[in-house]
Amino acid sequence: MIQIANAPCSWGILEFDLGGQQGFAQVLDEMQQTGYAGTELGDWGFLPTEPTRLKAELEKRSLDLVGAFVPVALSKQVNHQAGVESALKIAKLMADAGFEDAFIVLADDNGQVPQRTKNAGRIRSTDGLSESEWQFFAHGADRIAREIKSNYHMRTVFHHHSGGYVETAAEVDKLMALTDPALLGLCLDMGHCSFGNGDPLSALKTYQDRIWHVHFKDCDPEIAGLSRQNEWDYFESVGQGLFCELGKGDVDFPAIVAELRKQQYHGWIVVEQDVLPGMGSPKQCAQRNRDYLVSLDL
Repeated sequence: MIQIANAPCSWGILEFDLGGQQGFAQVLDEMQQTGYAGTELGDWGFLPTEPTRLKAELEKRSLDLVGAFVPVALSKQVNHQAGVESALKIAKLMADAGFEDAFIVLADDNGQVPQRTKNAGRIRSTDGLSESEWQFFAHGADRIAREIKSNYHMRTVFHHHSGGYVETAAEVDKLMALTDPALLGLCLDMGHCSFGNGDPLSALKTYQDRIWHVHFKDCDPEIAGLSRQNEWDYFESVGQGLFCELGKGDVDFPAIVAELRKQQYHGWIVVEQDVLPGMGSPKQCAQRNRDYLVSLDL
């Protein structure tokens, strides 16, 4: 069974502090009111960090907790221990609150490397990791996934992401080849895949066995084109509305849904739009996105 969640980033609650954030109660209320069955955790401290209260706040709105985004600068081995500790802290919160099936959604510490942030959507081979950095990156990802599985029996997926070191299809291929498929799955994000010049449908077919978690995000081709033409950085592109409402961009969601059904995918689909302050009403966007998925029988 496919279930539909949303995430705090659709209300402007991002790992990047862009201001104008709403309180968690309003965000959870609006998720429930617009027809979603679950949420991701958001930044540490956005939702309650006391397990009993976290469980109570979600249960009174009939929401499940499906995952938590954990950014770690994996290309530097010195960051790995702190990454393990951060992931374990978050996994403990989710497990203690009764959400043992939630995912750790591991990612690079996106937006922190100037060259990658500047060239998001138009990454060149010279912008990438060295072979030794790739080895550190993959080792760190596997290490975190192993610790999460050993301590909490939870699964870890890696989220490729614009503005980080795993953005393009070739970079996703490289990471998947270097990591243990029994430990690390893939969180396929349709919008980030598209903006990184990838093909979401092709990726879905290629990594069928490793896609354990899915993010539905759309990408506006006009804004993507302007980003490349004007050499906007990642933050400017997002602020210009790069990630539009579902069905209004270049991601072929009907084909994606058909393929997920063909593969008998039974996990969560998490809607994300990155609605920043001044970009419209997050609740209205969430409702239109949910209505669009209903039109696809989801």
